[in-house]
Amino acid sequence: MEHSTSARVCIIGAGPSGITAAKNCLQVGITPVVYEKGDQVGGNWVYSPRLSHSSVFETTHIISSKRHSQYDGYPMPKDYPDYPSHKQVLAYFQGYADHFGVTPLIRFNTEVCRVEKSGGETWRVTVQSSNGEQHTETFDYVLVANGHHWDPRMPTYPGTFTGEMLHSHAFKSAEPYRNKRVLVIGGGNSACDIAVETSRVAAFTAISMRRGYHITPKFGLFGQPPDVAAEPMYKLGLPRPVRNVIFTAINRMLVGDYRQYGLERPKHHVMGGHLVNNSELLYFLRHGKIHPRKDIARFDENTVHFVDGTAEPYDVVIAATGFNITFPFFERDFIDFSAGKSVPLYLRMFHPDHPSLLFIGLVQPLGTIWPLSDLQSQLAARYITGQYNPPADMRARIAAEQADLQKRFYRADRHTIEVEGFEFAARLRKELRGL
Repeated sequence: MEHSTSARVCIIGAGPSGITAAKNCLQVGITPVVYEKGDQVGGNWVYSPRLSHSSVFETTHIISSKRHSQYDGYPMPKDYPDYPSHKQVLAYFQGYADHFGVTPLIRFNTEVCRVEKSGGETWRVTVQSSNGEQHTETFDYVLVANGHHWDPRMPTYPGTFTGEMLHSHAFKSAEPYRNKRVLVIGGGNSACDIAVETSRVAAFTAISMRRGYHITPKFGLFGQPPDVAAEPMYKLGLPRPVRNVIFTAINRMLVGDYRQYGLERPKHHVMGGHLVNNSELLYFLRHGKIHPRKDIARFDENTVHFVDGTAEPYDVVIAATGFNITFPFFERDFIDFSAGKSVPLYLRMFHPDHPSLLFIGLVQPLGTIWPLSDLQSQLAARYITGQYNPPADMRARIAAEQADLQKRFYRADRHTIEVEGFEFAARLRKELRGL
C-alpha cells in the first residue's frame, strides 16, 4: 500500500464532508479525484422543490450554531445569523470549495456505480456520467463521503393507510398540506421542524412519538445556543457523569416537566440520546397548535389508531423516521452498516480489514458533522502520506468504542454512529497533535 503524495485518491461525494476531504488532501500535496452525482457542490444542502438527493425543505435552518458549524480556518460570514438558512449554508460550502481550489477537481454529474477491491489494497471504481457512459479507474485509496441523510427509512404498521403517506425526505414545503389533517411521526429534529411548519397552515397537526425525547430551546442559558453554552463544560474537563447531571438540570430549568406539554418524560438523561434543538415545538404544543399523540398501533383506511386506544382520521402522514446508512456502490456482503448494524470503524473512519478505505463524516454528533469531517480529513491526509499510523490494537479499541456507545446512548438505529461533538473533536485533535 502506497503512502505518499503521489497516491491516487478517490473521494465519493462533494457534499460538506467530501469537499473538506479534498481540501485537506490538497494541503498535503495530494491531488484527489472527486466524483459527485449532482451538478454542484453541497450534497444534502442543495435544495430542490422536487424530490431529489437532498432532504432540505424550503424553510430549513441549521440546528447547530454558526460558531460551531464552521470549518477551521474558514469562518462563516459575520452577517450570518446564529442559525443560518440552507441557502446561506450552501453558499458557504461553495465558497469554501472555490477558496481552497477544490471545485476544479470535482467531476460533476458523475455517479459512482461500483467500488471493488483489487490487488495490493487498490480499488476499481466504476462511474457513470449523465449520458449513461461508464468507465473504470483504479485508485490507491477511496474516501467515502456520500452522506447518510438521503436513503429514507419508512416505518411499518399493521393495516393500510389510504390517505397520503410520505417520508420527511420528500417534504419540501408546508403549502401542499394547507387545510388538511396532518400527523407527523417521530421525535427528532426533522419531525419537530415539520410539525411546526405544517401547523402554520394545516387544519390540524399532531405529532406521534413512541418515547420521551429531550427538547431544548435554540436560545437557552444566557440567551446562547446550546452548543455555545455547553462548550465551557468540556473545556473544564468535567467528567461525563457530571456533565450529564448539569446538562439535564439546566434543560429541566429551561423547559420544565415534559408532561406539561402532553409529552412523555424521557427515560434517559439529556446526553443519552440525540438532542432536539427546537424553540417553537414546545411553544406550539402549549398553544394548542400542535397536538401530542402516542405511538401508532395500526392504520384503518384514513383512521390512525394509537397505542393508548384513541383513534383519529388524517389526510396525511409524514414519517420523519430517519435514514438508512447506505453505500450503493458496495456489495452488501462487503460493507453493510444498515438497519441498526454496528459500525466497526476506528475513530468512525478506519476499517480494520481494509486499510486503504476510509470514511469521512460517518457520524451523528451531538453538535454538527462538518468540523468533525474536517478533523477526520486532516488525519486521513496524513495517513495517506505516511505521517500517521493507526494503533496496532485497532480492533480492541473499536470493540471498546462499541461497548461505550451502547452504555452511553439508548438503543436506536440512529445511535450506531452517535458521538458527543466536543468530546469526539478532542479525540481527533489528540491524534493529530501526536504526529
